[in-house]
Amino acid sequence: MQKNCGIGGQAVIEGIMMRNGGEYSVACRKADGTVALKKEPFRSVLPSEKVGRIPMVRGVVAFIDSLAVGISCLMYSADVSSEEEADGGEKEKTEQQKKKEKREWNLIMTMTVVFSIAFSVALFMLLPFWIAGLLGRAGAPQVLINVTEALLRVLIFLGYMLLISRMKDIQRVYAYHGAEHKCINCIERGYDLTIENVMKSSRQHRRCGTSFLLIVICISVVVFLLLGLFDIRSGAMRLLWRLILIPVIAGISYEILRYAGSHEGPVINALVKPGLMLQKLVTREPDEDMCAVAIRAVEAVFDWKAWQEHNKQLPSGARDEEEAL
Repeated sequence: MQKNCGIGGQAVIEGIMMRNGGEYSVACRKADGTVALKKEPFRSVLPSEKVGRIPMVRGVVAFIDSLAVGISCLMYSADVSSEEEADGGEKEKTEQQKKKEKREWNLIMTMTVVFSIAFSVALFMLLPFWIAGLLGRAGAPQVLINVTEALLRVLIFLGYMLLISRMKDIQRVYAYHGAEHKCINCIERGYDLTIENVMKSSRQHRRCGTSFLLIVICISVVVFLLLGLFDIRSGAMRLLWRLILIPVIAGISYEILRYAGSHEGPVINALVKPGLMLQKLVTREPDEDMCAVAIRAVEAVFDWKAWQEHNKQLPSGARDEEEAL
């Protein structure tokens, strides 16, 4: 079984974000061909790390954290890719201006995260519920309504992924997504992190966030079908229960993905296979320049040589115990 090095990332505009523990980096290719690199401490939305380690709870926290840092990195990469040559340099800002800009930035980030979560819930949870509810008004039995809602949820998700994958700009982001996976696979397979080795590595990875989204959709289908067994006649109450159960679904999905990321077996392999197949849609083969950017992002926050050396020295049982923590 491939070892889990514990780092994760995300593709951004002409670049890669990589996170390892309490810090993350963003490496982006600029218009002049050079690479802009930013390294920042990572701060969770929770004030206490202990709460974020509780099973089920940590899945919801991880999702919100990933969304927040991901949007921040996307905005940074957009600034890098669109910046022009400065003729005289930026004027020095006063402390008051910096504080004002920071407050404005935090407000924008909060609003963006809230909007992103609301949009996802509306598109993948509420829209199928509303469309399937039209069958109820036509007198269809509840079983048919529940099954229709489940099918619509899966179809809307797959249709959305297929639609955005056809956009040219997104295809370059997907190529960087492939470079991110290739870097992590290269490290976890025990190879030196070189462009040649990264290019030969797989662009599919078990711990991908896309797999998490697919698991969320599948778990929601099962949970809402079970919810349909209860005689909840009020449409408002059925909708309310769906909203209440969203954190539970996210928590279950995260635990499944976390376990599947470091375990093998017929059942686990069957569970992760649909996610790996979906990654063929949301990743592309990167070129060498993209892999070079990904390597820069990894090495800014992760000492892969030390990790590989440490992993070689541990006996098999100790390695398995470490990965379970």
